[in-house]
Amino acid sequence: MDVADLELNLLEFRQKSFQFARLATVGGTEFAIFSRTETESERQFRPRLVHLHLAVPREWIRLDPEGEMLRLQPAGAAAAAPSTRDAEEVGTERSAFTEAGEAWRRETGAEGFHLYVPERLAGILLTPEGHRALGFAGPSDG
Repeated sequence: MDVADLELNLLEFRQKSFQFARLATVGGTEFAIFSRTETESERQFRPRLVHLHLAVPREWIRLDPEGEMLRLQPAGAAAAAPSTRDAEEVGTERSAFTEAGEAWRRETGAEGFHLYVPERLAGILLTPEGHRALGFAGPSDG
């Protein structure tokens, strides 16, 4: 998957479309960082923006058969069929879940910052060094 493909296509994750932001290397693994900004629940009196970020090993990303969307296919996993469930608001999501046959964790920080990482790589990504390598100040700083 070359950078042009990453830049031209959206990645579907949790029934939401994420846009490629940058590449980062952490612990010898190259990660593609995707992002999305959305509004919290409109039912709230003063909804605010939430900033969603996804760190995924570059080797797990595939272009779908129609060439219209990026999909996740973790190492050793078969291609998962697109999900048909409804998207959830970030505030109602669980912090640990399964997507594309892989366990994921969502870290929440200040100013509406959310970072999704594969559970098996959380030990290297959800550290101060991991945050810096990914291009984030940390969960408390966004």
